[in-house]
Amino acid sequence: MNSTPSLPEPIRLPASGTLAAAEELQPLLVLAADRGEALHLDAAAVENVGQAMLQLLVAARRDAEAAGRAFTIVEPSAAFRERMSACRLEAALGLAPATE
Repeated sequence: MNSTPSLPEPIRLPASGTLAAAEELQPLLVLAADRGEALHLDAAAVENVGQAMLQLLVAARRDAEAAGRAFTIVEPSAAFRERMSACRLEAALGLAPATE
């Protein structure tokens, strides 16, 4: 019997979005894409986001959109929102601009 791993729902982004964290997250995103599943990412615990994580998230959203799959980021922390705003990636990740 061949068992495929289940995906957490939502997938929790790590507090520290380092290169190593992006490398650990990538297989989950690829698995979701291979299965045609929607991506729901929980960013509540995020304290910092590095470039590799930014690139991975933007690529995952573009891939999901191209395949007609949902991609959502739920409960983005203040640090996550600030980083997305500073990098002007809110639209690229489907986040509404932060309100002041």
